Amino acid sequence: MSPPPKPSSPCTKVCVLDDATGLCRGCGRTRDEIAAWGSLGEARRLAIMAGLEARLRDAYLKPRQAPASP
Repeated sequence: MSPPPKPSSPCTKVCVLDDATGLCRGCGRTRDEIAAWGSLGEARRLAIMAGLEARLRDAYLKPRQAPASP
């Protein structure tokens, strides 16, 4: 009998939680998501993973502000 498959994970081994956003800079998960990851069902993990790219983009790629008028 083969071992059960490992749970899907977005971990990039860059585990740095950003104080300002509350997100891991490597994968985009919150502290609570990281802590609960092993106990989440695969469907929930995949749902979270589907939104991580947009979450990181929204948190770190802010639109440029137009220069102030003189």
